[in-house]
Amino acid sequence: MADPAPALEKTAPGAILFVCGMNSIRSPMAEVIARSMLPAGTYITSAGVRPGERDPFVDKVLDEIGLDLGERQPQALDELADDYFDVIVTLAPEAHHRALERTGSTAVEVIYWPTPDPTVVTGTRDRILDAYREVRDMLRQRIGSGKGWSREPLGP
Repeated sequence: MADPAPALEKTAPGAILFVCGMNSIRSPMAEVIARSMLPAGTYITSAGVRPGERDPFVDKVLDEIGLDLGERQPQALDELADDYFDVIVTLAPEAHHRALERTGSTAVEVIYWPTPDPTVVTGTRDRILDAYREVRDMLRQRIGSGKGWSREPLGP
């Protein structure tokens, strides 16, 4: 299998913001995964529409692939120190609407990557963890593909 790094260097934006509802699951997971896959000079952060609490299931499923959040805590969009991004990737409908409102008069590209909310899954711990793993793997595939950083149609 070919190394995806050269393709990612050519296609990745220089500054990326991932946004979800509470910056507890999907967006911090995307941030950490993107940091592990994209070029070192890429500025990557994440936020939520509103502040949430750190989710221990995220720590567990990231640990399974050798990644971790470190001391990172959830933050809200209003808490961001920097608001210049090439691309804002939204992972939940409410995040997408908020990002569009926030960027209405700017040239930043807002892209929606529909991503399931694993907290709606009920049942055993294993079933819940599988839902988190599905989100993790979906994000890894999307980020690793080198595609999807634009509203342009995905090519072959």
